[in-house]
Amino acid sequence: MTQSHVEIVDVRSLVPAQRHAKIFNLVDALKPGTSFILVNDHDPKPLYYQLEAEHPRQFSWLYIQQGPAVWRVEIGRLAKAA
Repeated sequence: MTQSHVEIVDVRSLVPAQRHAKIFNLVDALKPGTSFILVNDHDPKPLYYQLEAEHPRQFSWLYIQQGPAVWRVEIGRLAKAA
């Protein structure tokens, strides 16, 4: 499914303690088949493992840009299986 607009969420201005809470709120609010692009100042790989632990096989994770100064990851909620 192609979207005309994907929200870009830049968490670089937030203190690290606020970043995961904001990202988890966004993930929880995603409807099946939708996504957002996370912009961060380091590789958010630990977040991937945390999301996978709490929401197993419910989301997609696609690196768009991998450093060295900026990382962009598209995080999406997978459509429910029929």
